[in-house]
Order: sequence, then C-alpha cells, then structure tokens
Amino acid sequence: MRKVNASGSIPFENKYSFFLLPLVLVCVDYFAVWCAEWAAFSLRNFLIPSPVLRISWLSSHVIGPAVFLLFMQISSLYTRRMQFWRTMAAIFRVTVYAMVTLILLMYVWEVAGSTSRLFTGFMAIFSFCFLVAFRYVAKKIFEHFGILQIPVLVLGAGKTAALVLGNLKSDAGLGYDFIGYLEDNTPEEPVASMMPCLGGFCDAEKIIQETGVRHVLVIAPGLHNDGIQDIIYRLQPLVKTISFIPDMGRVPLATLDMESLIDGHIVAFSVRNNLAHWYNRWVKRVFDIVCTTLGLIALSPLFLVIALWIYRDSPGPVIFKHRRIGKNGKSFDCYKFRSMVMDADKKLEELLEKDPAIRAEWEKDFKLKDDPRITKSGAFLRKTSLDELPQLLNVLKGEMSLVGPRPIIRDEVERYGKWIADFYMVRPGVTGMWQTSGRSDVSYDERVQMDSWYVRNWSVWFDIVLIWRTVGVVLGKRGAY
Repeated sequence: MRKVNASGSIPFENKYSFFLLPLVLVCVDYFAVWCAEWAAFSLRNFLIPSPVLRISWLSSHVIGPAVFLLFMQISSLYTRRMQFWRTMAAIFRVTVYAMVTLILLMYVWEVAGSTSRLFTGFMAIFSFCFLVAFRYVAKKIFEHFGILQIPVLVLGAGKTAALVLGNLKSDAGLGYDFIGYLEDNTPEEPVASMMPCLGGFCDAEKIIQETGVRHVLVIAPGLHNDGIQDIIYRLQPLVKTISFIPDMGRVPLATLDMESLIDGHIVAFSVRNNLAHWYNRWVKRVFDIVCTTLGLIALSPLFLVIALWIYRDSPGPVIFKHRRIGKNGKSFDCYKFRSMVMDADKKLEELLEKDPAIRAEWEKDFKLKDDPRITKSGAFLRKTSLDELPQLLNVLKGEMSLVGPRPIIRDEVERYGKWIADFYMVRPGVTGMWQTSGRSDVSYDERVQMDSWYVRNWSVWFDIVLIWRTVGVVLGKRGAY
C-alpha cells in the first residue's frame, strides 16, 4: 500500500484522485457498456443469423453509453466511494433505469419494431455483468499499484480500529490509502503492521499540514463527547471530511436511518427490520428458488461423481440426514453427502466417554478438528464444503435458504441465549456470514453474533455478496474441517 513520498506529501495521483478517478471510471464504464452492446449484438446474430440485426454507429457509440453514464452519475457512482456490494446494487438499479429509458426512446423514435427483443435482453444482462466486472478489475488494479486512492489519516489504533481497517482495506469499492495512524495508547498489532505511527492525537494538525491529507477517519469508541467535539473543531477547517466509527454495540446499522432534529443539534435514529416486510421475504424466497434450480441443473454431473465416490469409498447411504433446527424452532432433516462411517453417533459417544479432551472440544463448538469417524472421501468433501451441496434440496423444500444462519442442532439452542429469537426469524442457510468469515476458526460466541447481525441487516444484495464470498472461501479451504 502506498503511503507518503520522500518529501512527506501525498503522491499527485492520490492527492487529486477526487478529480482523476471519475474521469478514469467514465472511460471504464463507457468501454464496459460498449462491450456489452457488442456481446449482445454478436450473440443475437449468432443465435438468429437471419435477418441480421444492424445497429447504427450513433446508437451503439453515443446514445446507449450516454444513457448509462448519465444514470451512473445520478447514482453518485463517480462522486462517492462505497463498499463494492453497494456499488453492485447501484449498478443494478442503473441498468434497470437505463434499459427502460432506452426502450422508451426506441418507441419515441419508432424503431422499437425493428429492434430485436433478444438483443435488448442480452444487452441488459451483459451491461450489468460487464459494468460490475470492469469496475472490480479497475479498482483492483488501482489498489495493486496504489494509485487513485483516497489518502486517509486514522485516529485510533485499538481493537475496533483493527477490525474496521481490515475490512476497509480489503473492500475494492472504497479505495482508501491509509497513510498512517495517530494513537495515544499502545496500538493493536494489526494496525501497527498495516501503516506507520505518525504520533499522538495532539499531532493531528501538524501531520495534516505536512502531508496534505484531506480525509480523517476517527476510530476511537472510547472518546467522550468532549473529545469528539474537540477533534471536529480542531480539524474540520483543515480537511474535507472527518468520519467517525461510533461504538453502537450490536445495533443493526445497515438498516439504520438518521434524521437531524432541532436545527441539527439532535439526531434521531430509526432501525428498520427488512425481513418484517412480506415483499422482502417473497424476494428472498424467489431468489432462493431461481438460483437453486439453476444450481442443481448445473451441478448435477458433480452430484453424480461425488455419489459414486462415496458409494465406493465406504458402505452405507450416499446422503446423510441429520435433524436440525430451522425457522420458528421447527426441526427438519438437513441433507448432506455422507462424510462419516456408519454408526457415527455411537462411535462419538464412545469417544466422549473415553477421552476428556475430546469431550471438552466437542462441548465447546460441537465439532472435532481431527474426527476419527470421517472417511477418506468425507475428509475431502468437508475440506471443500462439497458435503453440503445436497442442502440445495432443503432450499427447494422451503426448509432452508441459500443464505442465512448456520443450521444448528437442538443442543445448541441454549448457547444462543436471547439471540435465539433472531435465529428463529429466518430459514437457516447453506452459506452465510459464519461460512465466509473463517468457519471453524470462528469462536461460537462470534458465530452467534454473526447470525444475529445477518438477520437484522438483511438485504438481497448482501445475500449476493455472501454467495460470492463463499466461492473464494471454499476455494481457499479456510477454516473448514
């Protein structure tokens, strides 16, 4: 990650990234839309060779891209940095608005009858996919070379800072370049290894003047109101933005709305429960059915290969059923590819009776890292999480969702305590926050918190992000056993 140059100032390409980045992104987006048009045009003519579809140069090179770029600007995709999953959601809305606008223009110009509907459908799909892909690749390139990033000075290097900065650094949508941190106490190791220490809180003005940084991020939940006010009044005249990470506990911030009252001196927060609305539950269910059906069709050859391997590896059924707790506390049979020997429950009881260490490990997380009951094929399936593929059948049956809390057994209910009400609100998921955040390397208490956070902050775009992250986690085989 690029910091400051030898003279102590911000590099030119980062100092003026607020001006340079939008220009570059406009070019990236224009090329993405043009490629989407070309791909849709070529695919349509390949599938339907006659009559050949023709598109004017003005439509393909000017009007089409211009409409998309206009809505990208309206959605603040050139002026605002946001997490990449929010960027994806914004691009989806842009695609819908742009395609509707282009279709209306076709009717106004009386060319709708001569325009292929297949081309229009392909154009919508390719536009969204290409805009997301091109944006992601461009942001990763900028991040790799440390260019067109926003220089940020961090105030605070405690545990909260370590957690927050790790997430901000890995998000392709934000593009933050942390030039250093200020801390009056002993910093956490992850923060110290990420960026240099530039002094204490009292040195903020001097560092801002020396480096030219214009963005400050305060991550010090322990500060009282007087301390926060002091930082604002000291630094606001010197920088463009001051951002704060407050200590809000487990409040579902993703569904938090803010409104200033009494001339801005008082702030009121409103917390929404997205899953309390029937239409959001309906969207989630339709999303599950469509994606699961397509997934089962695409993965059917893999199902067959795995089933044959399990059958030849050890005697017994290919599919294993285990009672789990689902929505509203109802039990259901959770399907998995069998990864253990027959009579695994009986062998577990024998192990727990003979070995106190194994019993302690089991009672802690209800899992064994070196479980002697696992078969050869089962070890591979668990390491790659392929043993959970049959849960797609649970999704179609309405017992599970593609994304949600991890399905638990009856003995785990008491471990959730008061948070079990959150778990009961939704169907358990094939994947979720736990599965994409370290899996078995995550403590049980952290797992419970993740389940609660997911339920209270749900959105369909967050589901898409977790599915995307699942692919990377599975390929990396991180935390699975």
